[in-house]
This record gives sequence, structure tokens and C-alpha cells, in this order.
Amino acid sequence: MAIRDIIILPDARLRQPSETVTSVGDDVRALIDDMFDTMYDAPGIGLAAIQIAVPRRVIVTDVAKEGAPPAPLALINPEVVWASDEHSIYSEGCLSIPEYYEEVERPASVRVRFLDRDGVECELPAEGLLATCLQHEIDHLNGVLFIDHLSKLKRDRVVKKFQKQAKLAARESVD
Repeated sequence: MAIRDIIILPDARLRQPSETVTSVGDDVRALIDDMFDTMYDAPGIGLAAIQIAVPRRVIVTDVAKEGAPPAPLALINPEVVWASDEHSIYSEGCLSIPEYYEEVERPASVRVRFLDRDGVECELPAEGLLATCLQHEIDHLNGVLFIDHLSKLKRDRVVKKFQKQAKLAARESVD
């Protein structure tokens, strides 16, 4: 188990669709363990494998409230198979877009089909924060970021800010 580096906007890999996991073995379970270590260290409530530069359809979440026992959840090849007509709005952030938060509207409830860490097919109904988190992380697997749910003006502003930060960081590393 290891803490891995999280890639940050404007890294082009964040826009890369992730590949389906064809078999669940020790390599996938080790990836899941590393993802949990990385997510908890960040700290965050969700992480997609692409955020640690692994383009595979794997996500982890833990939306347990502070002080409550951990509720880790690993999903392989997750897909939303049903979404409610009712929507909710949450202030979302992203470990790949640090220190930026914005309200995003998504379906309030979803049902997600996935494989668990043993390769068993499962379905999970989710609502509230868990539903939002699952949709956010599944978006990552499709190359979609939460800022894509914002107006073009807000999205462009955020992208420019992170491009500028990346250029400054690159210059500083050369100096």
C-alpha cells in the first residue's frame, strides 16, 4: 500500500476515458488499497484511478461523517443504471482541482452497478452526498470534470488559473 501522486488540472490525462477492468486480481486490489491510502491522506471523500494516472475504471469513496466509523467503498467498472428526475445541489471540490469549490446540480438519487474488490457484480442505491460523490467519480472515468457542469465562463476561468499555476511551477523547477 502506498500514497500516490494526484495529477492536477491542466494535466491532459484527466480528460482521458478510462479502460474497462477485464479481470479483478491482486493488481486491482493493490490499486484499490493505494487509492484509499491516497484519498485518506489528501484528504478527500472520493478518488478515481485516473487521478493517480492509472486509466482504469476504478473508484473509491468514503463519505462517512467526521467522527463516524469509516465507510470505504471500492467500485470497479461502475455505471449509473438509474438516476432520479429529482436533482440536488452540492458544493463540489476535487483533489485534481485543489482548493476550488462550486455548486453543481446532479440527480439526487442513483443506482450504480459495479464489481466489488472480489469481482462480484453488485448494485447500490445511493442518495445525497454518496450519490453526488459516485456521479463525480464516475464522470472522471469518462474524462469529465465537475467544472464541466459549470457555465463556460466559470470553467474557462478555472482552467486558465490552473494553466497559469502549472506554467509558474514549471518555470520554478527549471530555475
